[in-house]
Amino acid sequence: MEIKKHLLPHFNERKKSVSLLVIHCSAFHEEEAYKSYDSAEVSPHYFLDEDGSITQMIAEDKRAWHAGLASWREFKEDINSCSVGIELCNMSLGETSYKEAQIENLISLCQEIIKKYQILPQNVVAHSDIAPMRKMDPGISFPWQRLAQNGIGLWYDLQNADKIKENDVGKLLKQIGYKADDKEETIAAAYAFRRRFLPEEVEIVNNVRELIEHPYPQGKVGLLQGEKFLQTLKAVAYSFEHA
Repeated sequence: MEIKKHLLPHFNERKKSVSLLVIHCSAFHEEEAYKSYDSAEVSPHYFLDEDGSITQMIAEDKRAWHAGLASWREFKEDINSCSVGIELCNMSLGETSYKEAQIENLISLCQEIIKKYQILPQNVVAHSDIAPMRKMDPGISFPWQRLAQNGIGLWYDLQNADKIKENDVGKLLKQIGYKADDKEETIAAAYAFRRRFLPEEVEIVNNVRELIEHPYPQGKVGLLQGEKFLQTLKAVAYSFEHA
């Protein structure tokens, strides 16, 4: 697996050991992405273009600036210090399919990183998982189930839903790892959950700018309802508890 280097200056020293792998996407090809990151003073560790090419932008032992204000499970602050960030090019921000070459090389790269740092499957996450109020990437077309089949992250078996007795949506979301301490956070987390685990229930958004400006439909209590949603939520919670 060939990895090019096009290093950014936007990093500092880690304060924690690596425990998380965060998947992002942006609507730029490599050169445009590099210029955009440099201008905004942000940085992923790796960038995968649509042709599958991999470019390292920050050394893994450094703290890249990719996650922003975020939270996941016991990691309540400074996600950048304890994570590796991978960004993929997708011109629809993940509303339409990723390229096969990208996913094949992403799987290989993720497997190496997970093995190197012994990252738990519960801690392979979307940017939208750790920052659901602000972000929606890598989008509804990102193939989480396929990655899980290759040892990257988790999927679920609906038959396990009956093994979870909890019915409170907020508590179940928090059990998985989402921040859901109030109504708006719970709605945002539910939307992020649907985008990852029930993408067929999420309407495709063709306007990329609309996605960026409105990463989740605020106030839509309906996102917290539905028999299939609750059943899937329980099944995922079981997977995360028993991984």
